[in-house]
Amino acid sequence: MPSISSRLSTLSESVIRNTTRTANQYGAINLAQGFPDFAPPALLLDALERVAHQPAFHQYAVTWGSQRFRDALARKITRCAGVPIDPDEHLVVTCGGTEAMMVAMMTVCSPGDKVIIFSPYYENYYADTVLSGAEAIWVPLRPPDFAFDPVELERAFAQGAKAIVLCNPGNPTGKVFTRAELMVILALAEKYDAFIITDEPYEHMVHAPHEHCYMHALPGAFERTIVTNSLSKTYSITGWRIGYVQASPEVIRGARKVHDYLTIGAAAPLQEAAVTALEFPDEYYEGVRRFYTQQRELFLGYLKQSGLSYTEPQGAYYVMVDVSPLGFATDGEASDFFIKTIGVAGVAGSSFFREPVNNYLRLHFAKKDETLHAAGERLLKLREYVK
Repeated sequence: MPSISSRLSTLSESVIRNTTRTANQYGAINLAQGFPDFAPPALLLDALERVAHQPAFHQYAVTWGSQRFRDALARKITRCAGVPIDPDEHLVVTCGGTEAMMVAMMTVCSPGDKVIIFSPYYENYYADTVLSGAEAIWVPLRPPDFAFDPVELERAFAQGAKAIVLCNPGNPTGKVFTRAELMVILALAEKYDAFIITDEPYEHMVHAPHEHCYMHALPGAFERTIVTNSLSKTYSITGWRIGYVQASPEVIRGARKVHDYLTIGAAAPLQEAAVTALEFPDEYYEGVRRFYTQQRELFLGYLKQSGLSYTEPQGAYYVMVDVSPLGFATDGEASDFFIKTIGVAGVAGSSFFREPVNNYLRLHFAKKDETLHAAGERLLKLREYVK
């Protein structure tokens, strides 16, 4: 038989999803794949029930997003970021943030173009680059604060980068990029005429004193910034798969073409129900921030007692734990040990790094109190194994 695409030869199965399957097999508490174990807001569930009984919302919506959804989304972004967003000119609704990133990449990249990716990185970014026919340029973020070296970053731009991918707040690191860091990235993107593709699903999960700064809101940044985002994390609806691309009209015209031929459109009834969430008041987002900071403190309390060190997350709901004191040769072995012996699943950190880094597991704390207490009690068993 003929061979499949050579592009796939450099891609492996998702380590995150594979870890979830192993966790399920051994009955481990899954702190690997980043989804909550609590219900979405009650008002949102009520809206979903109402929509389910309205036949009009069970057929195709407008390909690039229903009008009501885009109107509500534009109002929400404008309010949060302080930059006017036109629902008809600046948005295309996608099947989750995953499709949004793929759409952004395919819209701006031609085969052979180069894309800068910070390392560590969320695994889909490299896959999207490869599937777009582009080439990745890697720039390290160095622990413990996961900062970049401006000289190294400029060296990457100088190689002819067409775009840079920026996850802020960061997955897997929990890093929140400061305004000063974003201004450095913007200045280099302007100097070398490159796009900035941001991924911002954790925008409302930032732990004081850190603050989220929207790249597209910086002076001169709007035209070259392509925002990818989703409703998954903010409203605890990762299974709804509703995301979006936000960009200048010229980019959006191209993105709509890519999106149309990839998926036609996001689920119409879910868009209609999600309008309710997009109209939540500012107090809701303040509550999200307080909740995840509370869960962070609860979970880090157990980690402190476990005997392992970690990098304190500034945002999002992930924490990188240093497992080197356990004495395993690789973090893959440590991940297996966590699942099979400790009963807690974490992602081998090497799956996020381009450099040969093998001493981290990524755990997350997007769980209800009882789950984190149960996981924490299991993690305390680590004290018997720390060398």
